[in-house]
Amino acid sequence: MLMRPVRRRQMSRKRRSSYLPRIISIQVTDDLITARLADGRSISVPLVWSWRLSEVTPEQRNNFEIIGNGLGVHWPDINEDISATAMLYGIPARPRKASVRRRRGQQSPLKPAVAPA
Repeated sequence: MLMRPVRRRQMSRKRRSSYLPRIISIQVTDDLITARLADGRSISVPLVWSWRLSEVTPEQRNNFEIIGNGLGVHWPDINEDISATAMLYGIPARPRKASVRRRRGQQSPLKPAVAPA
């Protein structure tokens, strides 16, 4: 019996990219990051969702560029990128490394505070 390899129908790159959310505008306030998408939806996430953005001036927050034909946003002053997909799925920025927190005198959120004896 002759066996044929199974061919999987692959979606064309053009068709697959039409399903991706595309940002057409963005607004950053003291509390929220709000993106308006090409399909008419708006997504808002808390500003603290991006620790880099929450620690800079309003001028730095408003210096952004929409990148990748709307797939994300880049803040060049602080080297921060947020994708539309991450905003939709609720994937926040990675937390700062523990070594940076220690240098700044902050405690790791994973370890409880220990009072000196």
